[in-house]
Amino acid sequence: MASISKLLLLLLCTYHTLVAHAGDDLRSYKPVGSPESATVNCSQPKAATPSSGGVTVPLHHRHGPCSPLPSTKAPTWEEILRHDQLRAAYVTRKFSGVKGGAGDVEQSDVTLPTRLGTSMSTLEYVITVGIGSPAVTQTMTIDTGSDVSWVQCKPCSQCRSQANPLFDPSSSSTYSPFSCSSAACAQVSQDGQGNGCSGSQCQYIVTYGDQSSTAGTYSSDTLALGSITVRNFQFGCSQSNSGLLLTQQTAGLMGLGGGAESLVSQTAGTLGRAFSYCLPPNPGSRGFLTLGAPTSTSGFVTTPMYRNRGALTFYAVRLQAIRVGGRQLNIPASVFSAVSIVDSGTIITRLPPTAYSALASAFKAGMKRYPTSGGSDTCFDFSGQSNISVPSVALVFSGGAVVNLAFDGIIQDGCLAFTDSGDDRSIGIIGNVQQRTFEVLYDVGGGSFGFKAGAC
Repeated sequence: MASISKLLLLLLCTYHTLVAHAGDDLRSYKPVGSPESATVNCSQPKAATPSSGGVTVPLHHRHGPCSPLPSTKAPTWEEILRHDQLRAAYVTRKFSGVKGGAGDVEQSDVTLPTRLGTSMSTLEYVITVGIGSPAVTQTMTIDTGSDVSWVQCKPCSQCRSQANPLFDPSSSSTYSPFSCSSAACAQVSQDGQGNGCSGSQCQYIVTYGDQSSTAGTYSSDTLALGSITVRNFQFGCSQSNSGLLLTQQTAGLMGLGGGAESLVSQTAGTLGRAFSYCLPPNPGSRGFLTLGAPTSTSGFVTTPMYRNRGALTFYAVRLQAIRVGGRQLNIPASVFSAVSIVDSGTIITRLPPTAYSALASAFKAGMKRYPTSGGSDTCFDFSGQSNISVPSVALVFSGGAVVNLAFDGIIQDGCLAFTDSGDDRSIGIIGNVQQRTFEVLYDVGGGSFGFKAGAC
């Protein structure tokens, strides 16, 4: 595993705002200071049209001018990266390598943690929903690495301050706590997130990778999501939070994982088991979250989705090759024997060390015209440059799906936006830096991922 000091160098170089890209072999952009880089665009980008009954809602970075939350000081890159590394290390400890081929992934060859949620401080993207009758506006982070959704509720013994009114279940005519004998309580307990009973009411607890936790009453109520209403939506009514959960202004978390408790699973009967999102390239722009499959997959490149029956929270792909400057790197196929989780909460993509070394070497060879910066040979000094070009990078997934990364998926703050996973046999993680500006389609029912460039 790369040392924490090496990883910190990745995001502690001079900040640059990304605005454009070039041809097949190069990606270019204009650095901060140009008129284009100062543009803030909070208008809604156009998502692929969902099938009948589907819904699209705005998605924002939680810091910045487009956020529905009050302006606060964003965490430093050092703080973000420390927690990102903490989460990645936790996944690596809990997640063993795949023993067989791609077809064996569903045969429990991969061991997954039952309580894994992402490190809470790395969750960057929020949506706004309504909960209860009458609906109370709640701004929630989204997380594909979590199943149980939750909001802070009255009365709360240990809750953080939040931008929205605290949800008061006693004021909602449709609120109902689950009893300890209910099927929903049995399910959340079976999935390792039960916390006994309080009186006759079912209790839940979720502990995240950074040891933050939330606990309270497992309940149901009406969820208003854009133009649709989800009745009897199951969620945690949190009365106690700890750790970094106490430092955020969001009302809670919306779980988009593949487990039974997630929003995706709860709406499968009406919207189908598919969703997509586009993560905006920077806080000064807006993305979207769509529930429901698109009416057309035109413009998407697709690749098989891999699941583990013992831990359905996670969605994975098989990385097959990497291209730099249009040329495929000479990486043995065996290096990509383990799957890679596609995660909205992890920041930086983790590659097998052999693959990362080949990528870094090829990338540096194409960057000789720029001096290195910050003591790292994969961080570069772009001072005084009016236009910057870097070698293109493409990820090739199983089935031959080629995803050509935008500039902001290659360089982050002047540094190559990848690191190694510590062991060629370990799982990889496709982080949100590489996903930004793509519409990423999770067709859970169809067993595939789709990637559509330039969606936001």
